[in-house]
Amino acid sequence: MGVWSDPPNIARGEAGLVIGGATLVVRPSFAALVAAEAELGPLFALVERAAAGELALGEMAALFWHCLAARPEGMTRAAFGEALVQGGVAQAMPVLRTVLRQVLEGAG
Repeated sequence: MGVWSDPPNIARGEAGLVIGGATLVVRPSFAALVAAEAELGPLFALVERAAAGELALGEMAALFWHCLAARPEGMTRAAFGEALVQGGVAQAMPVLRTVLRQVLEGAG
């Protein structure tokens, strides 16, 4: 499937997440982070849980889901979560670090 959208702009705090063979852009914009926070609670608490190794898989999937710049047509949140697990949580860790860094520091 390849790259689904434009490559991530690292200078803007974006990251690429490979899901089902496609590289999806994870863009932690203000609107995306507000939506994630509405579902998951305060983002600083989420960062603290992640730092302590206590971030739940569902929390990571929800954070990524809200931060996707675009979603492949027909992709459901459940399918996204399954693909995230199939790809392995380890491959998602650099993306998680990028998003959490964006929460704490902003883009450049």
